[in-house]
Amino acid sequence: MNTTTDEPIPSKFQVWKLASRPHTLTASFVPVIVGYALTLQLIHRNSDLLLQEGSKFCAAVDAGTGDDGTDGNDAICYASDTQNNGATTQLLPLALRWALFAGLIQISTNLHNDYADFVKGADTDKRVGQARATQKGWLTPYETCRGCLLCLLAALFVGMYYLIPFHNHNTSCGREDSSNAIGMIGEHYDPIMIFTVLSSLFNAVAYTGGPFPLGYIGLGDLSIGYSGLGDLFVFLYFGIAATVGAPYLYVTKVAAPCLGQQQLRKLLYLSFLYSIPIGFLATAIIVVNNLRDRHTDIEAGKKTMAVRFGGTFAKTEYFVLVVGSYGFCIYFWILERGGSSAAKAWTSLLPLLSFPLAIPQLKAVAFGGKDGQALNEHVGGTAKLQMIYCILMAVGLVISSGSNE
Repeated sequence: MNTTTDEPIPSKFQVWKLASRPHTLTASFVPVIVGYALTLQLIHRNSDLLLQEGSKFCAAVDAGTGDDGTDGNDAICYASDTQNNGATTQLLPLALRWALFAGLIQISTNLHNDYADFVKGADTDKRVGQARATQKGWLTPYETCRGCLLCLLAALFVGMYYLIPFHNHNTSCGREDSSNAIGMIGEHYDPIMIFTVLSSLFNAVAYTGGPFPLGYIGLGDLSIGYSGLGDLFVFLYFGIAATVGAPYLYVTKVAAPCLGQQQLRKLLYLSFLYSIPIGFLATAIIVVNNLRDRHTDIEAGKKTMAVRFGGTFAKTEYFVLVVGSYGFCIYFWILERGGSSAAKAWTSLLPLLSFPLAIPQLKAVAFGGKDGQALNEHVGGTAKLQMIYCILMAVGLVISSGSNE
């Protein structure tokens, strides 16, 4: 299917930049910024517990390695980290690695979508969205797949080397209930991170599906996006997982590696709550995209939510997601007013400052008559809204994490 035109071909750099879709790449990074701020708040509000658990782990390390600490495990003890007032020295590298992994997964998903939508007939000359490199003929399907594979391999390396291993579980955590600790595959590998990393890699290609690479294992017809589950995928992975990842990694790998699962869930519960509105706005990005493309998607057999339930449903969904994300700000404010940080409860309302940016998006997408190509600017506009919302949320969390004295 040759869809090349006489229009000028951009440089290779511009082509690959276009294929990565930079106008929405912030969706993988800004949740990590919020996750970083949530971890600072978690450290501030649970310092006694983390210090206690960290001390237990340090004692177990010392008992297992001797006073010289030749295996380097004592370098990550939370107790030592806290005494040096350097909690962020361990947190920042973890957050950056998690952001790198999330970014590589999004780019991989975008590149594979560029390839698969073309070979499956969803991207044709009738396309009304932003230009796609494979559909335009600027990249061959082979080149796009190769770029996707390189990003997936890079994400796999980050996951296997930095996210999955504990590096420190040469000890039984120094207590009888260590079997309740989260890292218990040979005491070296994190089962939750194994699932997160591998499922993210799989979903990057399963989002659109297509003959490569799933066709080689008999799953060529599998597609998250074409079956209408794209919204759920984005909410779970670019909302929940992307936000909670940094707090989870810090607690399990630095602060309290021997923490029981029940205590871990309690520590991460607030992070989970904060991830919901972030997931709402991430999902709103894909809703605009699917609302715009629904007519060509029908012809290609791509049954997104907008195709299954119609444009009115998609517009209503967009409204609920965007307005609902601001409703959570009120909810967090009420929670904080009833807690120990009531004096700084106002910081939960900072994301409301981004609402003026939401108004034109809501007018155009949820209430306006825009359709097709006219919605292009609102895909990036919604991504920008999410970015500002998340930055304001992170600033509020950092302020609330400061000393109350």
